[in-house]
Amino acid sequence: GRILIPLPNTGAMGRKRNNFYIRTVFLLALCIFGLLQYHNFNYLDSRDNVLSDAVTNDSDDAILAMVPITLHKYLTPHSRNHTVPGVGTLAASLLSNTSGATAATANTITFEGYHPPNITEIKRQILRYNEMQTVLNEDTFGPLQNDSVIILVQVHTRITYLRHLIVSLAQARDISKVLLVFSHDYYDDDINDLVQQIDFCKVLQIFYPYSIQTHPHEFPGADPNDCPRNIKKDQALIMNCNNAMHPDHYGHYREAKFTQTKHHWIWKANRVFNELEVTRYHTGLVLFLEEDHYVAEDFLYLLAMMQQRTKDLCAQCNVLSLGTYLRTFNYYTYHSKTNKKSYASSLISTNSLLGYNRNNNNRNSVQLAVSSSYSSSSSSAQSSTSSLKNAKVYVGDTGDSSKKDIGNVNSKRGNLINTVTATATATAATSFDTSNNEQSSHSSNKNNGAQTWNYHVLPSLYSVYQKVEIMPWISSKHNMGFAFDRTTWTKIRQCAFHFCTYDDYNWDWSLQHVSQQCLQHKLHAMIVKGPRVFHIGECGVHHKNKNCESNQVISKVQHVLRIARNSHQLFPRSLTLTVPSLIKKSKLRKGNGGWGDQRDHELCLNMTLSTR
Repeated sequence: GRILIPLPNTGAMGRKRNNFYIRTVFLLALCIFGLLQYHNFNYLDSRDNVLSDAVTNDSDDAILAMVPITLHKYLTPHSRNHTVPGVGTLAASLLSNTSGATAATANTITFEGYHPPNITEIKRQILRYNEMQTVLNEDTFGPLQNDSVIILVQVHTRITYLRHLIVSLAQARDISKVLLVFSHDYYDDDINDLVQQIDFCKVLQIFYPYSIQTHPHEFPGADPNDCPRNIKKDQALIMNCNNAMHPDHYGHYREAKFTQTKHHWIWKANRVFNELEVTRYHTGLVLFLEEDHYVAEDFLYLLAMMQQRTKDLCAQCNVLSLGTYLRTFNYYTYHSKTNKKSYASSLISTNSLLGYNRNNNNRNSVQLAVSSSYSSSSSSAQSSTSSLKNAKVYVGDTGDSSKKDIGNVNSKRGNLINTVTATATATAATSFDTSNNEQSSHSSNKNNGAQTWNYHVLPSLYSVYQKVEIMPWISSKHNMGFAFDRTTWTKIRQCAFHFCTYDDYNWDWSLQHVSQQCLQHKLHAMIVKGPRVFHIGECGVHHKNKNCESNQVISKVQHVLRIARNSHQLFPRSLTLTVPSLIKKSKLRKGNGGWGDQRDHELCLNMTLSTR
């Protein structure tokens, strides 16, 4: 018979079995990963729909529901200017929830027989307010401390937005310690009643004395002999109209309604720092707000934290900025559904970690994070080209930055890293359109782009509410909710000639011109990436919409702050500092015009003189 010879064991069958098991495990893992991704994106879609439905509810009742009952009194209209039939339904329900004293005060307001004051009476009242310098509620909250924060609010006529600003201020932590100064360029009894109703902090009203309201037919208002805006210089000389020799560098003559804002800004700053008795010895920060701003409840907390960290993280920083413009800032999230894949990868990418992924294709936008444009309501964007190379991110406790233990990284999920060195390239470029002299410099900031509203709570790795960055102060980016102290103001005031003669009707562009051309140490800002001050104004100098009383933006701000509150992104225990290195300096450009009149130069310079 045959002799069976055993074959050598080469292990081929074992390798086949192992390969089969590996392929099976790989396919199973791939399937599970695909299912998880599918579930995740469907979850985000469903949350988009839920949040979208909630945000679009911008009725008065929905907005009131998000405001504490004790603050409803600030949203209740009590107009003296006309009789309001049927005011009882909403107002009565709100007043019934307020204190007895407040309700009694509100009920004493009568609408019948009211006659608005004439110009002579308005001038007399303005003079009386400015001379008395009465600080309301000082007996309740005590005198102003030298290192306390002063909040300086520039007010015009938009009382609806002012009501919501006051409500947001009332909910802020430590608001009772501040002095809240309202600077008015329009005298209105309804606005005065609203401001004087505030009971949560010290309040002071100041009135810009050279307004268009009090000078309707003479400078600084519109004089009948002023040169028409678009008239040629040769024709103006023949007409012998006012300031015929000095149009702006676009060939246009002044328009009073656009020059007032710059005059008012420099006047109120000088008034607070150099003329008020209550601020004579003040050494703390002055925070600049406007009537159509809205603040988060931790804005004072974060401002104090930033001020403390400047001592060891940014000694050259002389400006702290808390704001951004809500209509184009993407909160927590990627831009749209088409970017979901890039969003998923961006959470762990270097660019997202550093918060730098910026592109800009027009003068009114700068992309933030994954894709968000940034527009200014008071000025055009400024050119600034930069590259980020080998940027270091420092993460640590605000209490003691010197005691950082890399070994404890895993125990601190919120901080995640102590020092990360990454290489990334990011470009921030904004272009100026100054070649077209016929373009109106007074309407150059109109932004008709569509708004994007997607809200997601990101993990702690990408919590924008804990990020700050340092860069030179840029007018169009850092002109909202910014603060500086007397030392910085003194240096700015010494450069008043540059501010007052720069041919630009925007105060923020003029301030940047001062920084670039006059200050020995330029304005350098620490900016919070997750904004604490929001822009809610739908209408103003640069923006004209059909519905200027819309609640839409106000509702969205309230909603995004509620998300931030519920996800514990407010009141951070630490700051993440991103330090970009600017490769190229921004080019100097001529201003937007509207400021060629020599009378404006002289008035502006005279208002920087101290009378104390």
